[in-house]
Amino acid sequence: MKNVETRGLVLFSRNYREQDKLVKIFTESFGKRMFFVKNASKSKFSSSLQNFTQLDLLGTMNDDGLSFISDISDAKVYKYINSDIFAQAYASYLIGLSDVAIPDNQYDAPLYGFLMKSLDLIEDKIDMEVVTFIFELQVMSRFGAQLDFSQCVFCHRTDLPMDFSYQYNGCLCRQHVDKDMTREYLDPNVIFLCHAFMAIDYDKLPSINISDELKKKIRLFIDGLYDHYTGVQIKAKKFIDGLDGWADIMRDDVK
Repeated sequence: MKNVETRGLVLFSRNYREQDKLVKIFTESFGKRMFFVKNASKSKFSSSLQNFTQLDLLGTMNDDGLSFISDISDAKVYKYINSDIFAQAYASYLIGLSDVAIPDNQYDAPLYGFLMKSLDLIEDKIDMEVVTFIFELQVMSRFGAQLDFSQCVFCHRTDLPMDFSYQYNGCLCRQHVDKDMTREYLDPNVIFLCHAFMAIDYDKLPSINISDELKKKIRLFIDGLYDHYTGVQIKAKKFIDGLDGWADIMRDDVK
């Protein structure tokens, strides 16, 4: 398809041969595509093809092989994300999840829009940990995991504290916890918030305030879900895990 227009987000780029580049862009209309950019350092598009850049592009989309860019307009760089090591790490993780969640060339405008909104919130300095929790939980369905945190898998009650069972792929209320003696024992607030995050409206995010202790519990639970149901390993996630030990020190130094 020649001379088609679409919005897109630069996922990453890498050198190809001596002077050329391959640039992967998640497009709104055609999914993830790999673009060939000849003489990249001298290209008029070079400044618009940096990571964390939204753009409007005109180009040739090839289902087999590489695609090509004819023109770029309205490029938007995420300045805060690019300047803050924590924001950059979380944004890279969300981009990495999006990249592995669907095959290349597969149309998925809802995922594209969800990723864009998530990055916009991080750029606006909304709690990046909470944004990430929501993104992780809602994207899990694209890995084939359909989880329901709203009710007990046996009696469907919603009014009792619940634990999570990997054996039954859902929650067990206090009356049915004996069905799985290896269940995940959880703070009731973890299940409550995960259920809320599965369907939350992003516009309500600024009003959410979660303690650091509860965030740690949610993080451990979601990590367990991803290990069990997806098995994906995102490089940026390992970097985020490594930030925890000295994040407070760095933030104190900035104050």
